[in-house]
Amino acid sequence: MAKKSKTYIWQFVIGLGFFSGIWTAIGIDPTSVILNVLGDVVGSVYSDPGVRALLLLLPVILLVISIVGAYRQGKVLGLISVLIAYGAGLFILISTITSLVLLCIAIFMGYLATNRRLRKKLMGI
Repeated sequence: MAKKSKTYIWQFVIGLGFFSGIWTAIGIDPTSVILNVLGDVVGSVYSDPGVRALLLLLPVILLVISIVGAYRQGKVLGLISVLIAYGAGLFILISTITSLVLLCIAIFMGYLATNRRLRKKLMGI
């Protein structure tokens, strides 16, 4: 597997998509938990409302940066693979088999999204 494909699959498909889906299925958002603790610590040391507002906007900023990064490396097919991986994470508590099948599809699509030569062969371009 090419380095670019491997990095994309681990960082975006599994990291951004699948694990985010699992956290949503469980009902915990680790980013907000960490940022709430960080906000309390920063608020007790440095009580500027601007810093608190920045900490509230940080999860949205990080999500936008992640989505833009996924698009830049995998284009539309890559974003679709991340969404399918997110769905796989959501289904993990309902049906493990369905979740694993969706994750395999997402990984394959993520591989295709970053491997131009193989995509050209399959599409006949």
